[in-house]
Amino acid sequence: MTEDTTDTPKTEPGRARALFSTADLRLLRAALASHAKTTEDREELAKINSLHHRLGTYA
Repeated sequence: MTEDTTDTPKTEPGRARALFSTADLRLLRAALASHAKTTEDREELAKINSLHHRLGTYA
């Protein structure tokens, strides 16, 4: 029998790693809350609030 010894790239991706820690997410949420208090742009405030909410679902 002959074994196939050619190097073929893996077809499955490696394990995903967390980009942010829980402490990072809390800090980002606090920074967003602080920024939201100072902005007067309603569209930006809506985006900030949405992002703040999404970050809260991960922490």
